[in-house]
Amino acid sequence: MQLLTVAGPPSSGKTSILLRLACVLARRGRSLGVVKFDCLASRDREIFTQAGIPCLTGLSGALCPDHFFVCNAADAFAWGQGRGVSVLAIESAGLCNRCAPHIEGVLALCVVDSLSGIDTPAKIGPMLRLADVVAVTKGDVVSQAEREVFAFRVRRANPRATVLFVNGLTGQGAEALAHVVGAAPQTSGLDGANLRFTMPAAVCSYCLGQRKIGLDHQMGNVRKMDFGEDAS
Repeated sequence: MQLLTVAGPPSSGKTSILLRLACVLARRGRSLGVVKFDCLASRDREIFTQAGIPCLTGLSGALCPDHFFVCNAADAFAWGQGRGVSVLAIESAGLCNRCAPHIEGVLALCVVDSLSGIDTPAKIGPMLRLADVVAVTKGDVVSQAEREVFAFRVRRANPRATVLFVNGLTGQGAEALAHVVGAAPQTSGLDGANLRFTMPAAVCSYCLGQRKIGLDHQMGNVRKMDFGEDAS
């Protein structure tokens, strides 16, 4: 089974792209399964199921969704194997630009929205910088010049990635994405696999349920800013 990690900011078009990818794969006699990790709520299972795509949704609740993702990734892979799908997409919630869900030896896709601003690629961390392919969405509602500038910014943030414009409404660009996915390596399992980057670190009193603000209530992994007169 081929495995694909999918990351990107909320509402960037990840679900639409996967639906279009599934259509192309189906025409090629292959099937897509999706495991979606989110925080509080998700309609993805309903959407994918209506399209005939096996989907499982996991909600992290009060936990960091990407820590939740890593804790359940191996089980998600086993679920995909049990369903007999050709390609399994594991999608991160993408709630934090510091998210780092990509795995060594597994094709990594990052989805970014061209309407989010030309500075967005520089603000997104490992989920873009360490991706193998970056799918840029909503390029049909910006000018050609804006598309080129945004793609340039993406390539500057990640010079090694394949950059594709994919339209989640019309499906334009989905064939090219399916070609990249078709060349992805086979994955036999995730036990012992390595993440491409470390997860965000935070073990502090607020992680454990503290709600009071102030120095007396802050313990553990705490980082303070410099608010001196000369601080920039």
